[in-house]
Amino acid sequence: MLDRIHALTDDAFPEVVRLRRALHRRPELAFQEHETAALIARTLREIGIEPIEGVARTGVVAHIEGAQPGPTVALRADIDALPITEATGLDFASEIDGRMHACGHDAHTAMLLGAAQVLHALRADLAGTVRLVFQPSEEKARGGASVMIKDGVLGPMGGHGGPERIFGQHVFPELPAGTLGVRAGTFMASADEVYLTVRGTGGHAAAPHLLIDTVLAQAHVLTALQAVVARNRPPGVPSILSFGRVQADGATNVLPDEVRIAGTFRSMDEDWRFRAHDVIRRTAEKTAEAFGATCEVEIVVGYPVLRNDDAAAAFARETAVALVGADRVVDLPMWYASEDFAFYTKQIPGAFTVLGVGNEAEGITHGLHTPRMTVDEEALRTGTGFLAALAARQLAE
Repeated sequence: MLDRIHALTDDAFPEVVRLRRALHRRPELAFQEHETAALIARTLREIGIEPIEGVARTGVVAHIEGAQPGPTVALRADIDALPITEATGLDFASEIDGRMHACGHDAHTAMLLGAAQVLHALRADLAGTVRLVFQPSEEKARGGASVMIKDGVLGPMGGHGGPERIFGQHVFPELPAGTLGVRAGTFMASADEVYLTVRGTGGHAAAPHLLIDTVLAQAHVLTALQAVVARNRPPGVPSILSFGRVQADGATNVLPDEVRIAGTFRSMDEDWRFRAHDVIRRTAEKTAEAFGATCEVEIVVGYPVLRNDDAAAAFARETAVALVGADRVVDLPMWYASEDFAFYTKQIPGAFTVLGVGNEAEGITHGLHTPRMTVDEEALRTGTGFLAALAARQLAE
């Protein structure tokens, strides 16, 4: 079967590249992916697969039914873009100002469409059903995965049973093109947004003794918060608390009434994650109080820790080795990025893997979520075949 998958993937590859470039030109933000969804549905119909449209507003679901009865396995791709102005200089660069597929979701979508073409050609050899999940809004918390689940994507749908396993993959510029990476167990971090507002009494900077200095208070709040991880985190539990925005609308001679701060808290353990929220609140509030100020703390709960099912990850690794050889399969470390694929793996067994798309010849790697992020399109051949192989081998077993 792998020989057939290689051959069918080679046949589908030019169309995968064409679709990726078409999607790249027309990026759409979370829950606004109307043109993207229409292209997905149209492509599926051209293959001979009838889509279910409007799932989670702009999501698309479709099924490939094998000739023999059996379980259902799901493959997922995310379809939204980012609010970034592209600076790649590509011939097929974004045509929409301020929007870009800087996280590779155009590649994810194109590869799943390519895998659909391969699996549709193999349906006589499949015992069961492949559910294709084209998910909106991965980039915007709380994420489209939770809405897709609410709309039934993990249960019976379209006359087919719910999936027993789900697989997804993410492009990774830091690995050479065509490399596949897998990790069993805890893989990606939870991600929560932390917003602080320090309030006091502003006024003339030459009379701080008459005021409550919010700039000084926030400096101590930020410093004290570093002890949340350094002195409260359980040993062996990776965790990060970082703040990327501090806004104090004062002047050289004006102390402001309030300072606003925003950051992210990430953890690889769900229990510590929520205990840390309490420590963050207490530390911020009490530190501000020591300077006569107040601190309002808002924590927006985002994506959970992504944990790959051990058996599903082992299966994915075996499939990767069978497809591309052991020398092109990497055992991944934990990754502090976050992914709403974690919502799926909290419900059913699954595995989230990475596809290397870095171009070694260029010698320069532009990472995810940057204006110059690119992918080596030859890697899409590997990613398409891998998705198809995961589903086909799962149903063959």
